[in-house]
Amino acid sequence: MMLHIPNVLTAPQVARMRARLDGADWRDGRATVGAQGARVKRNQQLPEAAPLAQELGQEIVAALAASPLYFAAALPLRTVPPLFNRYEGGGEYGFHVDGAVRAVPGSAPWLRTDLSATLFLCEPDDYEGGELIVSDTYGEHEVKLPAGDLILYPSSSLHRVTPVTRGARVCSFFWIQSMVRDDAQRTMLFELDQVITRLRARGEDENTLALANHYHNLLRLWAQT
Repeated sequence: MMLHIPNVLTAPQVARMRARLDGADWRDGRATVGAQGARVKRNQQLPEAAPLAQELGQEIVAALAASPLYFAAALPLRTVPPLFNRYEGGGEYGFHVDGAVRAVPGSAPWLRTDLSATLFLCEPDDYEGGELIVSDTYGEHEVKLPAGDLILYPSSSLHRVTPVTRGARVCSFFWIQSMVRDDAQRTMLFELDQVITRLRARGEDENTLALANHYHNLLRLWAQT
């Protein structure tokens, strides 16, 4: 399942982040990938140990914790601290797949990457190109969202970023290990959650309670914590 989650960050939050990121010490993004990724990756990244990256990453994690839609879709168990990248001057990232597991700084266990997320920190009109292309069995999906919005998609998907031919594309990106490993199960839970939410807006009754009971019993059955 791919999902657009709007307004994760407010406009003032994005403006403050961009003011600091625009003057940051960006490094060659190829240093963070293996030989296969380095052949198709041309961008800049903020070192993950940089104090600025850690500070802004914590702000993003706090914003995600306040988003019911994000929680319902991701059912997050563990999250890689958000990273930051920048594309300009023809920078691009060819088709690639994210690694199945990642080490989390300061944490011994490896994290399984069930979901990938890109949080846009610039407006679509600020740059040309730079579309995130996600490929799955239904074809290729093109994503270019307003600043502060996030796209969530399965980490198993092949994806790329098209060349940026004008301006700069600045984003945060990270990976999530979900409590529910299977994408189809996670999608069913999300759709059920959204139905329950809409019904509750009309008023709680025995049918809403019955659906909520089924939701939590399915989550109890499928969750891995």
